[in-house]
Amino acid sequence: MAGNSFGKLFKISTFGESHGIAIGVIIDGCPSGVSIDLNFIQEEMNRRRPGQSKIVTQRKEGDVVEILSGVFENKTTGTPISLLIRNADAKSKDYDHIKDKYRPSHADYTYQIKYGNRDYRGGGRSSARETAARVAAGSIAKLWLKSQGISIQAYVDQVGEIRLDKAYQFLDLSTIEDTPIRCPDPLKSEEMIDLIKQIRKAGDTIGGAVFCVAQGVPVGLGEPVFDKLHADLGKAMLSINACKGFEYGSGFSGISMKGSEHNDPFLVEENKVKTSSNFSGGIQGGISNGMDIYFRLAFKPVATIVQDQQSIDQNLTSTLVKGKGRHDPCVVPRAVPIVEAMCALVLADHLLRFKAYTQ
Repeated sequence: MAGNSFGKLFKISTFGESHGIAIGVIIDGCPSGVSIDLNFIQEEMNRRRPGQSKIVTQRKEGDVVEILSGVFENKTTGTPISLLIRNADAKSKDYDHIKDKYRPSHADYTYQIKYGNRDYRGGGRSSARETAARVAAGSIAKLWLKSQGISIQAYVDQVGEIRLDKAYQFLDLSTIEDTPIRCPDPLKSEEMIDLIKQIRKAGDTIGGAVFCVAQGVPVGLGEPVFDKLHADLGKAMLSINACKGFEYGSGFSGISMKGSEHNDPFLVEENKVKTSSNFSGGIQGGISNGMDIYFRLAFKPVATIVQDQQSIDQNLTSTLVKGKGRHDPCVVPRAVPIVEAMCALVLADHLLRFKAYTQ
């Protein structure tokens, strides 16, 4: 299986399966001298881990990160960093009933046809469990980016039909972690949580959206023509399990605008070049322009539902499939730290490329 690595200079390779001994990641290209805050890394892992609230899967994983190499006296050495996260609460028997069946909208059928076999225990490599390794790597990227004055914050801005009607500039982003839904609006948060509880009780799932903003990004990140910054962000985000859509800046809303309305006029404030609006989403010509970079992601309803569904088995015989075990009724609360991690990995990679030009 190819496609397990991401990035060019700040590069990661993840490994492991949902019900294997462990999952992990190798980071190659992290600069030396980055201060490693173990508490911060664990906090990031805790934001993604299962069992953290009543509106997510109840699988119990501590997701404790073991640093095997690349760090000495709490600083990166510049050598490959190896991070390991052991699986502690895998219940493989929950998947015995679908050993020979293809679950609708899962990777079961495509994996079987492509590779000739598949790990049916929780989806194996196709499981969102793999994203824990990304969050571990992204936490280290975030630590380096923070030292460079760059911050990344994501939050849930929609569940089903319930959507925030405020732009991020008018929200208190310091309150994102105040509720299990990770929405910085108290009233909308309660509505979203109530909806997810209703959906879960019905044995169903619901989709949602995550908004992300990166601030402090310098001018010059991005490599036209094929490695545009927004193109790499799009690839990173669409590689996240259940992500079905990516838009940055004005996104699809720009369709209904005129050029005279959509263009971002330049101005100078305190000897810094800025734009009076930011429909470009902080990226022009595939290169960051110094303004906030923001984007929005659509996540589908989780494919595993506790209802009978029509499907087929490996003998191509019609059968019924019913979800068992522990699953998220809505993926977006736990997707927030994954989105931030993938954004951090993209920005860290492009920042290193940028520094290669200027230093």
